[in-house]
Formats: sequence, C-alpha cells, structure tokens
Amino acid sequence: MRYVMVEHAGRERPGVLDGNSVLLLEATDLTAVIETGAVPSGEKIPYSEGLLRPPLRRFRRDILCTGWNYWDHFEESRGKRQGQDVDRPKHPTFFTKGPDVVIGPYDDIAWDPAISVQWDYEAEVALVIGKTGRSIPVDQALDHVWGYTLANDVSQRDLQRAHGGQWLKGKSIDATMPLGPWIVTADELGDPQDVQLQCLVNGEVRQDASTRQMAFDIATLISELSFGMTLRPGDLLLTGTPAGIGNAREPQVFLQEGDVVVTRADKIGELRNTVVRQVLS
Repeated sequence: MRYVMVEHAGRERPGVLDGNSVLLLEATDLTAVIETGAVPSGEKIPYSEGLLRPPLRRFRRDILCTGWNYWDHFEESRGKRQGQDVDRPKHPTFFTKGPDVVIGPYDDIAWDPAISVQWDYEAEVALVIGKTGRSIPVDQALDHVWGYTLANDVSQRDLQRAHGGQWLKGKSIDATMPLGPWIVTADELGDPQDVQLQCLVNGEVRQDASTRQMAFDIATLISELSFGMTLRPGDLLLTGTPAGIGNAREPQVFLQEGDVVVTRADKIGELRNTVVRQVLS
C-alpha cells in the first residue's frame, strides 16, 4: 500500500492511494496511523500530485540520519573535507536533523546565499519505524519497518565545516528537505537492498546507485541505532547518500536559484523540487 498526506477541504488528511483516487482515513495524520491504525472514512477523492503534502510532519524527536553509508561516497570526499578526514568507520555513522527541514514532494527548496554558498544535494532512501524496539537483533530489524519513502538531505557544506565538522547545523536549515511522495509499506516494497536511487539536477543525472551498494545494510542500521536506544513508531531514518555529490566534484558544483532537483527510486516514486530564494537569515 501507498500512504499519503493530502490537502483536502482546507486541511491535511491521511489517505491510501487507490488507483487514480485517494481513500481518506479517519486519523489526524500518518503518525497516528502508524501508531494506532486507522479505518477508512468513506470519503474518496480524485488523486492529483498537487494535493500531496509531506507524508510525515509530526515527529517525537529529530530526524535520524546516516552518514557515509555508501563507500563510493565516502571515498569521493576523501581530502575534500577541509582537514576533517577520518578513517573508514567500522560502524554506521549517525546524526540528526531538525524537523523543520521537511517540505513536501513538490514544494520549493528554500535557498538563501546569506546562510550558505555551498548548498548540496543528497538523494536518500528513508525508512519509517512501525514497531517499538530497543537493541533489536539484525535478523529481526526489518520487522520493525512500517514503510519506505524518499528524502533529499540538502546540506550546507560550509556550515558543516564552520561548526567543528559536526552535521546538525549544516543539515538543519528550515524548509530544505523534500520528503515523500508517499510511504510505501514494507511488504509492498519487498527487499530494501534492491532499490535503484537517483538524483538529477536540471535533467542531468548526478547520483545513480543501488541500495545494494550500502556500506551497512538497512537491517544493520536499525540494529546498531537501536542498541541501548528505543526506536518508536513514526521515527524517520535516512539511510545515506551515494556518490555524486556536488562538494566532491571537480570543479565543485552547488545548487543555485532556479535549479530543479529530482530524487527518484524505482520502487518508491519521485520528488521534484525547485530551488527558490527565500529569506532565512
């Protein structure tokens, strides 16, 4: 199944895609659906891209993220981290993003050159936790996944470097992370290590990789993240970006006003967002 959030009758409503229609649900949002379930409201509306809103917007914690989870990406940035290089990690590298980064699948990406001059794209598969767990064994980890969606972890590289190399500040600028277009349930997606992920900027393919290329597979990410730390329904985890980022290119290439960024995966869907100047500073 594919769960969506849509704008209907002046407010956001959760629903399920049903062909060319959306079957609306009796719930406040998809977080509530994940936590407690929902029943159909009996209302069905025609599907349109323009109705789609971020599938998740209410979080109990920051958005959970994974860095350096494709070795090609780790290696392409070697020597380009402005003196902050490290050896290959032996365990997954985790960080968080503030929740106000989230925008919808077709919303504008906020861009303010007064904040940063190094806006970078990072296409990622994201997963949504559906069952509470702590210290989850690897062989049980995928049972805790409710579904999968797409994100673009738009980052400000100069902010990352300016604040000690930590990633929170350089990845938490408001209205910069497209999410969606929906959540594909785990049973429909099947093997999460068999997804082809791409990022295009103005029609040019910049990133193109299979999730099989991950340094640490999704079950390992969940298991290691949950070690001593409770994961709960509705938690969102980004699983890392492949090679091809702008910061690692020669010459470097960063997002500019008017750029159109497409994030897509064969089993999930597509995000399409335009970089638009906004005052954030």
